[in-house]
Amino acid sequence: MKLNPILGLSPAALARCVPFALFMLMLALRGYLPSGAGVDARWIYGVSVLVVGGALVWYWRGYGELARQNLPSLRETLLSCAVGLLVFGLWIQLDAPWMQIGEPTASFLPLDLQGQKIWPLIALRLIGAALLVPIMEELFWRAFLMRWIESPQFETVDPQRVGVKAIVLSTFVFMLAHTLWLAAIVAGLAYAYLYRRTGKLWTAVIAHAVTNGALGIWVVQTGQWQFW
Repeated sequence: MKLNPILGLSPAALARCVPFALFMLMLALRGYLPSGAGVDARWIYGVSVLVVGGALVWYWRGYGELARQNLPSLRETLLSCAVGLLVFGLWIQLDAPWMQIGEPTASFLPLDLQGQKIWPLIALRLIGAALLVPIMEELFWRAFLMRWIESPQFETVDPQRVGVKAIVLSTFVFMLAHTLWLAAIVAGLAYAYLYRRTGKLWTAVIAHAVTNGALGIWVVQTGQWQFW
């Protein structure tokens, strides 16, 4: 396979890495906004949704895993929804201090000075978390990284033949990207299980979307903003 000179990655690898890298870069920018700049850093998330969404649209034709012929059956869809709800149920329970890595990150607080909810911010967060993030992250963590650990020619790797080493290592890296490390392990293994069992990335995307969507609704209803 001819490699792209950018970081030595193939065009297929870049298509799965660039949206994720852009998302992380945009979130990191929040910490570097100068004080007194008159910019509400919370809106950076909305900007990242537009930027990453544009990148996904740009590369969309290259995502064979998400092609129409790879859509899940009704049974697989129901299984994915059930797994997503199970992960959500566990995620909000696995938050004891020893289940966290480092200091908790600042939560996304969509409230004004009077403590009232800012619904445009909430809507952007829900849309990004439930629709964009699952596609972006599953393309990177499972479709790319998990298979790449098996072989640099990751596109030739059948997800149903991915070994334990690739699942464990990719889940470990996935865990490092989250404060709630134990919850992240549960989520990573659950989504990897769906992808390996069905061979269809959509099952992992759906489960991830259900988890994030349910978590977002629960956070808004309960005011447990630390989970955002």
